[in-house]
Amino acid sequence: MPDPRRATPRTDAVLADPALLAAAERLGPALVKDAARRAIEQCRQGRVEPGDVVTAALALLPTTATTVRPVVNATGVLVHTNLGRAPLSAAAVEALTEAAGTTDVELDLTTGRRGRRGRGALEALARAVPDAGAVHVVNNGAAALALVTLALAAGREVVVARGELVEIGDGFRIPELLESVGARLREVGTTNRVRLADYAAAVDGGDVAFVLKVHPSNFEVTGFTSSVPVEQLATLPVPVVADIGSGLLAPHPRLPQEPSASATLRAGATVVTASGDKLLGGPQCGLLLGQAELVEGLRRHPFARALRVDKLTLAALEATLTGPVPPVPAGLETDAAALLERARRIVAALGPDVGAEAVPSVAAVGGGGAPGVELASAAVAVDAGWAEPLRTGPTPVLGRAHRGRLLLDLLAVPPSQDDAVVAAVRAVAAGGA
Repeated sequence: MPDPRRATPRTDAVLADPALLAAAERLGPALVKDAARRAIEQCRQGRVEPGDVVTAALALLPTTATTVRPVVNATGVLVHTNLGRAPLSAAAVEALTEAAGTTDVELDLTTGRRGRRGRGALEALARAVPDAGAVHVVNNGAAALALVTLALAAGREVVVARGELVEIGDGFRIPELLESVGARLREVGTTNRVRLADYAAAVDGGDVAFVLKVHPSNFEVTGFTSSVPVEQLATLPVPVVADIGSGLLAPHPRLPQEPSASATLRAGATVVTASGDKLLGGPQCGLLLGQAELVEGLRRHPFARALRVDKLTLAALEATLTGPVPPVPAGLETDAAALLERARRIVAALGPDVGAEAVPSVAAVGGGGAPGVELASAAVAVDAGWAEPLRTGPTPVLGRAHRGRLLLDLLAVPPSQDDAVVAAVRAVAAGGA
């Protein structure tokens, strides 16, 4: 009998198939050629019939030309750093599509001359924080603080409380960031207590560029503690730079201890720095808000060019500020009873054989914001052993372990993803049966 593997088609013949030609137009020839070669190798091994090579190659193709995969965030962490922090609103996603082509990002269409870059986003930010004399946007929160420090304090001193020399994630630390752009740190107080007199003594007679107030976004110090609010720091004869971290633009009733940009500026801060991809709910960027002359100087600083945001970020930021409420702020307002009802509907859709249960749960803000704040939520509790297969399935679903079960918390899961959760759990339950 002749070996059927001798009928294995040639690579060029497979790539000439109309379905693979269409895939190459969408994904690029490199990905399609790789999938074709793998399918042909499977045919040589006898695992795929010669007539099914094209079908096998199509099955091996990724959905898009990127390795980044969308996941369902059922962890109960509203702003999850490892999952890209804030999910964008539908308006922001649409804005990204609009901005992907050629745009007027730096052109005045009326005059035909060069215009202010990202004017729409900057105007929207200025309207959102009217207490700011001027605003500027850079590529992330750390960059905002670095630009202020480089422009004002290179070769000079920055006064900061010891208890506010924080690590901001992935091993990066505020003091090292400040020193990397040429500032000299003048630490005051102790880990748990600092007084206005400590700042005043450091400022008196020193070459101090500014006093830095850092909100300890990702931890809490409790007990025998004291800190100095911006209102008191503003009485010192030097500027006050406040890094509020999370990007909350106005006070929020559910986050009473989280500083906002507007309240911090009213308290007397000269400049406020913050992130745009946390509680604001927008794309990754750094916000600079404050005294008009100073912020304008930061915008014109030579290093500002290295921190410039692209047109996609500007478009998404503007839509976040002007469009409907983004997912993160909406999540803060979500009613726990409504989440529990959704959880019950998901459990009903799964059926009794799965062993799922709708339970109340406690979620967190995350993303280095509002440590210690508990958000009432609800979850679908399933077998703890399903964590890995759910995480590695066609549609990754990430939950959290709690008391011997896996909780699929719904606070950060939009209702549009409920069917995907049901399908993923059903598939895992069927595979383990």
